[in-house]
Amino acid sequence: MLLVAATTIYELGGTTTSSIIDYTTFYAALEGGGIKSVVMRGDEVEGKLAPPRVVDGVEVTSFHTTLPSREDATLLPLMRDKGVIVRIDDERKFSWTRELAGLLPWLLILGAWFWMSRRAMPGSGQNPLAGVLSKQGKRFEEETAVDVRFDDVAGLDGAKRDLGEIVDFLREPERFERLGGKMPRGVLLVGAPGTGKTLLARAVAGEAGVPFFSIAASEFIELFVGVGASRVRDLFRAAKKAPHAIIFIDELDAVGRARGAGLGGGNDEREQTLNQLLAAMDGFDRSDHVVVLAATNRPDVLDSALLRPGRFDRRIVVELPARAAREAILRVASRGKPVAVDVDYAAIAGSTPGLSGADLANLVNEATLRAIRRGADEVHGSDFALAYDKILLGEPSDSHLAPAEKHRVAVHEAGHALVAHVLDGASPLRRVSILPRGRTLGATQQAPRSDTHLHTKSELLARLAVLLGGYAAEKLVLGEVSTGAENDLREASHLAQRMVGQLGMSEGLGPVFHEHRSEHPFLGARIATDSGVSDATVYAIERETQRLLSEAEGSARATLTNHRQRLDALLEALLERETLDEEGLATLLCG
Repeated sequence: MLLVAATTIYELGGTTTSSIIDYTTFYAALEGGGIKSVVMRGDEVEGKLAPPRVVDGVEVTSFHTTLPSREDATLLPLMRDKGVIVRIDDERKFSWTRELAGLLPWLLILGAWFWMSRRAMPGSGQNPLAGVLSKQGKRFEEETAVDVRFDDVAGLDGAKRDLGEIVDFLREPERFERLGGKMPRGVLLVGAPGTGKTLLARAVAGEAGVPFFSIAASEFIELFVGVGASRVRDLFRAAKKAPHAIIFIDELDAVGRARGAGLGGGNDEREQTLNQLLAAMDGFDRSDHVVVLAATNRPDVLDSALLRPGRFDRRIVVELPARAAREAILRVASRGKPVAVDVDYAAIAGSTPGLSGADLANLVNEATLRAIRRGADEVHGSDFALAYDKILLGEPSDSHLAPAEKHRVAVHEAGHALVAHVLDGASPLRRVSILPRGRTLGATQQAPRSDTHLHTKSELLARLAVLLGGYAAEKLVLGEVSTGAENDLREASHLAQRMVGQLGMSEGLGPVFHEHRSEHPFLGARIATDSGVSDATVYAIERETQRLLSEAEGSARATLTNHRQRLDALLEALLERETLDEEGLATLLCG
């Protein structure tokens, strides 16, 4: 109000001794000798009239006017001639009012920010920035009683045995301390997505009956530097208040990536958070009965300081479930669901190699949803089969193939199926379909008779021939190929390149490993700017890859030519029935 009042002119009593006049009136008064003195401030002029003048019925002794934007060269000489006292007022002259008016908004902003920052410091009672710094949510989840047990985790017997020692330590720490034994303070669970790492960590807390503090590593990283480190301190401080506790950090690689990895520079917030995590894990003493469990599917990118003894010094690999484990997972996931007696869990487990625990749980759920949609009281085996197709291939497409396209798809899939049936070393056929699903127009499904961890060269060569069986069938039966072989060619080329450059299955290159290509060079700790492979070696790998693919196509074409009658019979059956299961294929191809 003071600033406003200082710059406002009030009219008192309806009269005034000062008036705003136009430049013409001012110049006329100057020529007539009626101006005694003036003060000039830029283009503003104030002065005294002598004698006073009457303007609009009011006697005026002083005036105020504005000079024209274009300078009047006669003005100052005329003032000198008339004896006018001229004073120039520097407009840059310091003015408390003007300076304070300009600085006041910035002072208010800085003061408010300083006040909120002081209130937001750790240890203060209130935190006005809590909504920004904490995403308006809890910094970590705390469960005082976890209801998950090892029995709820099907399979993973080896991992459960390793973690059983952690459970014993949390239950009876004095038994370990009696002989001076120290339990690992950090346990790293390594495995593919969906293998049950988080479920295992919860089961450890449930078996031990201790509080479970969990957070995703990505929750540490924030816009403001230092927030992640503060959250680490809060997490460990809360866990240490309990007599025994488990801290679980999911997706550890989000914050634990190697520092100074190379291209792209560092991230101050992430590195400060990692440093605080390292310091917090070093801060345990023997009276702290807290175990840190962490999960990742990228152990290769973790900082070496995390993996040294005293921090994450025990690594437990959580593998994809084997056949028996898959069957157990299916049974656990089906608890409480009305599953019909015709459901063969062993057969389903045998036809789902490579699926993780989460995939199998999703399979059971999709089968249940299908049974609900059709109004059934039980979940049947057909529901599981269709749910598997939905997960693997997608929902049935609404589009219908033209007769010519349907015939070409049938030729393509019949070629895959016949080569897979005839060649030794190929996985057994499970089903062939020419019904469009998702982005596929047809599918040939194979499944090994048992879980395998190693593959011989002859098996991989058979796999190449099966992949190119559809391509060869189109050339043999229809005389030309189509775009439908694109995915087969991509997979076959990748497999052949691995056989030549990484698996030592080429007579030309011999037993060498050349990583001459990288799918994601910026995700790991090493930037693939120099692979160490010469152009001549890359050329040799490409030539050998082309040779393997050509030989595989020749093998597939010879197989189809030698069994042309079976190919035609399979083609006719597919066009008529659209889908052939394992039993129908056996009758048709072996009969």
